[in-house]
Amino acid sequence: MLKENPVILGIESSCDETAAAVIRGRQLLSDEIISSASVQALYGGVVPEIASRAHTDAVDEVVARALNSAGIRKEELDAVAVTYGAGLLGALLVGLSFAKGLSFGLKIPLIGVNHIRGHLAACYLEDRTLKPPFITLLASGGHTAVIYVKSETEFEVLGATRDDAAGEAFDKVARILSLPYPGGPHVERLAREGNPVVPFPKMLKGLGGYDFSYSGLKTAVINYVHTKEQKGEPWSKADVACSFQHAALDILAEKAVEGAREKGVCTVTAGGGVIANGYLREILEKRCNAAGFKLVIPEKRHCTDNAAMIAAEGLLQYRAGNFAPYSLNAEACIPLR
Repeated sequence: MLKENPVILGIESSCDETAAAVIRGRQLLSDEIISSASVQALYGGVVPEIASRAHTDAVDEVVARALNSAGIRKEELDAVAVTYGAGLLGALLVGLSFAKGLSFGLKIPLIGVNHIRGHLAACYLEDRTLKPPFITLLASGGHTAVIYVKSETEFEVLGATRDDAAGEAFDKVARILSLPYPGGPHVERLAREGNPVVPFPKMLKGLGGYDFSYSGLKTAVINYVHTKEQKGEPWSKADVACSFQHAALDILAEKAVEGAREKGVCTVTAGGGVIANGYLREILEKRCNAAGFKLVIPEKRHCTDNAAMIAAEGLLQYRAGNFAPYSLNAEACIPLR
């Protein structure tokens, strides 16, 4: 028999963060992360083999920390939710294998979580009264989309990126500007020192609809920097960062609000690593306030990869009775579904 407020352990290991969290219903009891990002930064990006080994070393410890912080014994768990995709296969298999063993040993349900759905579910922890329907702006390293959330388990993608995602564009521009990995926080920090004076294109702005394209914007930044360097003309890294950030993010907030108007909903939510960007959070708030919409954004640590969002999505799947078999395998790519 399903419980109204089950105790669920969430495990996340899709990239360079090994994370575990415990929730009781929508109440977050603990949220622990062990990151290998500092090691990956030495190589300018995530090295899959290094990430997998780091997860193997950390998964038992991070789960123990989460249970201890929550004051929960593993025997009190009602289900274990784990990311099975998308992500690095070796990294995913570490978390998935651990979760399967725990589920089997405790005789509790195993819940396979789509990482992207996890980003969408993080808003439920921020506002425990939140109920669909609403519009979600998804902006991460691999996906950028405007999504109409119909129910806790059903959604419709109104539009998505046709090429690079917003997070990818930030990383690529960071490399152009000789900034460290991961690029997003460093571009944001540098942008605070500049002004949006470079007229970079705003993707598909005049075409209507909800699709995005970041490849042209990325190329425009590359061409601008290379042209300045070849001509020996002075240019400001801070101004380029600021101008790029405005071009990349203004349109996200604009289309999210357009989606809410079209669907006749009064709430906008957001999820994904790019949503941790302070400028994007500011303009989303301004646009939603001006339109009279409620805005629900997870705290910054729940925008980047974390296990709290995996547990939150696990709760939705638990209530729907969507449990996974032990044959569940890791998937490197999962469509937005």
